[in-house]
Amino acid sequence: MNLEQAICESPTAIDNPSRNGEIGLRSLEGLHGTVPVPPAEAGFWRQLRAFAGPAFLVSVGYMDPGNWGTDLKAGAEFRYGLLWVVALASFMAIIMQIISARLGLVAGKDLAQACRDFYPRWSRWPNWLFCELAIVACDLAEVLGSAVALNLLFHIPLLWAVIITAFDVLLLLALQGMGMRFLEAIIVVLVATIGTCYFIEIFVLPHTKPDFLELGGALLTP
Repeated sequence: MNLEQAICESPTAIDNPSRNGEIGLRSLEGLHGTVPVPPAEAGFWRQLRAFAGPAFLVSVGYMDPGNWGTDLKAGAEFRYGLLWVVALASFMAIIMQIISARLGLVAGKDLAQACRDFYPRWSRWPNWLFCELAIVACDLAEVLGSAVALNLLFHIPLLWAVIITAFDVLLLLALQGMGMRFLEAIIVVLVATIGTCYFIEIFVLPHTKPDFLELGGALLTP
């Protein structure tokens, strides 16, 4: 029995009432199960192609202009001195993403649904409030970073740049109706463009010549 069959045949919170006596729905009901997954006996490269798309979607969270602005400022002031912080934060993010993936595979729920179904009822509003505050804190840097990037590149006023950024989010949500693979393909093209630009800046242009030995040591040394 492969992993997909085991998940489909095992009792989950989808089929059984939760601790609160409620029957939850699968996460992203409109998209759940729409992406074909190769069988367990499929080759390595076929498996890699199937799961590379979600990996690229997750990688977008580390590529917003707000993060880049912070990294450029820190690099200009401290050189490689804070790279160990980036490495530690990335390691912690990987652990959290692995846990989230396991929750989704086994229970068919995202973290918000699991908290709703298995935490006490009184905890729902505090959880929702703190999550909203965390989302606002994270998105504020991303929205402002995107607006500043549009202003620097195209001289668009910041107000209109923020509106364009908000419309961009709605556009991506609308593209979900065309299927996850289509959305993944768009993200892969964008990520490949960003990667190509960074490759040229680091390895081709003569102005940037990083010391990779110093860089590697800074990743491991606080």
